Amino acid sequence: MPRAVTLIRSSSLSDVAEYAYAATAPAEARLVFLAGACPLNEDGSTAAVGDYAGQAAKAVENMRTALAEAGATLDDVINTRVLVASTRREDLVTAWQVVRDAFGDHDVPSTLMGVTVLGYTDQLVEIEAVAAVLDS
Repeated sequence: MPRAVTLIRSSSLSDVAEYAYAATAPAEARLVFLAGACPLNEDGSTAAVGDYAGQAAKAVENMRTALAEAGATLDDVINTRVLVASTRREDLVTAWQVVRDAFGDHDVPSTLMGVTVLGYTDQLVEIEAVAAVLDS
């Protein structure tokens, strides 16, 4: 199945960033706007309390589920924003590495942000995403 998302890289910008600098989708693509994927278990409890990597993994798992419900996969994501409740760069990097590894070669444009607090008790990570799908 053809993908709607085209990742754009720049030879004029640093190659240190582990993501494409831009992405496009054709006009006929259906956009899927996801709520922030949170590290919540089915019962509503927060997974992996105190563990940035564990919460990032659970948030990715939940994002995959939401994408599937919308007829999409991680390969259809066109942009992400990873929110990490910390002022320590090391914590942001820990969460980012989990998210980055989950996307593999599909290195979508992303923003990594440290925030003061997230919405659920003991929540450390949240992932916002937009996907683009070509319906057949």
